[in-house]
Amino acid sequence: MLNRILLTVFLLALVIFGCTNNTTTTAVSSDVTVVIEEVHTGPDLSTIPEGPEGDMIRYGRELVMNTAKLIGPDGSEGHYLGNKMNCTNCHLDGGLRPYGYNYFSTYGRYPQYRSRENAVLTIEQRVNNCVERPHNGSPIPLGSKEMVAFVSYIQWASQGVPIGEKVKGSETYALTFPARAADPVKGEKLYTQHCARCHGENGEGIWLSDSSTYEYPPLWGEYGYQPGSSMFRLIKAAQFIKANMPFDQASWEKPILTDQEAFDVAAYVNDPKHPRPSKKGADYNDISTKYVDYPFGPYDDPFSEKQHKYGPFQPIIDYRKEHGLYLSY
Repeated sequence: MLNRILLTVFLLALVIFGCTNNTTTTAVSSDVTVVIEEVHTGPDLSTIPEGPEGDMIRYGRELVMNTAKLIGPDGSEGHYLGNKMNCTNCHLDGGLRPYGYNYFSTYGRYPQYRSRENAVLTIEQRVNNCVERPHNGSPIPLGSKEMVAFVSYIQWASQGVPIGEKVKGSETYALTFPARAADPVKGEKLYTQHCARCHGENGEGIWLSDSSTYEYPPLWGEYGYQPGSSMFRLIKAAQFIKANMPFDQASWEKPILTDQEAFDVAAYVNDPKHPRPSKKGADYNDISTKYVDYPFGPYDDPFSEKQHKYGPFQPIIDYRKEHGLYLSY
């Protein structure tokens, strides 16, 4: 629920004493109203209602948490995925973690224009985007029990969020764009230090003992996500990495990596030398709507494919702003 704390501070002056020989005095006028917006948290699982609607919501959560076991290549309820990853590998804590690609504002923002398809998509079509790309699978039938369950759970996770709006924690984690290009060589060293223990030296992930799915998912290779996936874009990946990785140490409140390090790790993970499944489908039939960090040309600006892949991104952003071009990342 969105909590806002209104704190009215009546001060004549605020004096801040430094730890060095210097002191700093800052004057603050009286009757200052400070608005602090708390990070949104999703609903408690205990609030899922009883009855048929609640049963569908609970099944939707099971699909998010145990996607591979239910609808993976060897799924008990269907065979839609091309790999054995789970939705919660990217939508952390079942889509309920702030800055973890959660579902807080998802339901209320669809139907939505998607520049990759250059079309307005329904939420069901967006679910199938994930099934087809990160999961390298085939579309779930729109009226199936599984699709209804996915949408029911996403709607439940979005409760309390105004239609068409975002709340603090539902947006991507804010980063400062580095002045230099992301460096996969530096990223490899950071990956070895922080990431390999969970995702494997070769990005292969760590299987559960029964090989039904992963304890930690693969980041590249035959069973990784496609190049057409959102996580293949460096800004998108760096935002996720900064707020959540290393998984056993970091959080959005206390990140481990710097902004530059997050970009370098993302550059290494998404290095073209790493094998991946082939990208399915055509993207961006209108090149003017490409994301800043979409790594495949052509573009409607003068920057190279390499710069769109690795950055620096701020010059591209500034150019697109100055020339009134479509801007998204």
